[in-house]
Amino acid sequence: AALALGRARDVVPELRELTAAHPYDEPLHALLIRALADTGRPADALAAHASVRRTLADTLGTDPGPELRALHAELLAQEHRPAPPPARRGNLRPRLTSFVGREDELEAVRADLRRSRLVTLTGPGGSGKTRLAEEAAAALAPAWLVELAPLDQPNAVPGAVVSALGLRETVLLNPELAPQQTDPTALLIEYCAPRAELVVLDNCEHVIDAAAALAETLLTHCPHLTVLATSREPLGVPGESVRPVEPLVPEQAHRLFAERARAVRPDADAVLGDTAAVAEICRRLDGLPLAIELAAARLRLLTPRQIADRLDDRFRLLTSGSRTVLPRQQTLRAVVDWSWDLLDERERTVLREVSVFAGGWDLAAAEAVCTGPVADLIGALVDKSLVVAAPGGSGGMRYRMLETIHEYAAERAAEAPGQRAAAERRHRAWARALVEEADPLLRSADQLRWISRLESDLDNIRAALDRAVRAGEEEAAGTL
Repeated sequence: AALALGRARDVVPELRELTAAHPYDEPLHALLIRALADTGRPADALAAHASVRRTLADTLGTDPGPELRALHAELLAQEHRPAPPPARRGNLRPRLTSFVGREDELEAVRADLRRSRLVTLTGPGGSGKTRLAEEAAAALAPAWLVELAPLDQPNAVPGAVVSALGLRETVLLNPELAPQQTDPTALLIEYCAPRAELVVLDNCEHVIDAAAALAETLLTHCPHLTVLATSREPLGVPGESVRPVEPLVPEQAHRLFAERARAVRPDADAVLGDTAAVAEICRRLDGLPLAIELAAARLRLLTPRQIADRLDDRFRLLTSGSRTVLPRQQTLRAVVDWSWDLLDERERTVLREVSVFAGGWDLAAAEAVCTGPVADLIGALVDKSLVVAAPGGSGGMRYRMLETIHEYAAERAAEAPGQRAAAERRHRAWARALVEEADPLLRSADQLRWISRLESDLDNIRAALDRAVRAGEEEAAGTL
């Protein structure tokens, strides 16, 4: 069994002991000879055959049996054949930091991979999709991690998978291969078709169409292959199972902050005594692992309270990421810039416009405030993990942005002051229409429903009131 799994090198010592203890056991000697041949030692294999032949002749006066004779002939016929490559066990590397929390999500992803051949982890930048994918894949070897983030051309995706699987050398060492065998996609199909392996396509969002096309092609032609993708939006391939990667819950976020704090401060336990500040940092950073790690790195020069007090300027504060990761993962701004750059202009416009909302909104509110085909554009932002959708109390969906995304969108809106001002006017008009409709109904049989309705948008009403006062619109402010 070990030989069939490609672990010949591991079993040679054990087979030498067994053949020494059982000198007349010809099947054991045959296994030793095969193991030596499989590890690229044909001369040693022939020497082992010669040894057992002498033992049988000197002690029993017999020749080797049919199996050993056939094996000897095979060794002579293929004496100069190169040794087969060792067993391939994937390319996942041990991580240098601990994996904190997400125990339930980890189990859920592994369960998804047992049920579905394509699983996509979605979520905003910095939510920990890559790390979760690696942890899930580590228990399902052989697993191959394909890092797509460095690519700038969609047509480079198949080649990146070829390189990650170590197949590039096949082409380089065999220039006589037919053209169809040097085509990256054809080469991947040929390699993956007979194998049961897991391919992790990491950071697909900027080459989403090419990644989706390759995933569908490989899954169609390779019945035992499984693909685990990470992306800020689903691949949109038939049979895909999509699992959003949620922010860390408070307890997990606090654990992560504490562990990373101990890596940068010898006196971390004393510093972490300000639990209120730590809780505020984790809450205001939306439980995003990357943001929490960047905040913990700031403990070299700031206390938790100083960090919490400076989170209104989080994009300047959180800039101390690892030097060994891609530039877009080194700062919080770069992470969100990456998502912004992938939007088209209509999506950017709507993201700027919804930044006028406070606390959340429903589709009717978005249609009153935003321009363009609002339902489609809000849906696109949900797909791209920039807007979060959840069922509301009235039975419809409500939408919101993480605080980090909201602050970024507000900054981008400030770059287009005319557009921002127009969105704020429409927001005030919508809030005024809402409260005017609600006012008489608060003294009706529908009172409880409308109290709940106003409570859902209380932050929006307060924001509209504040803006009306600042804009000098006394009549509108009085109405609100």
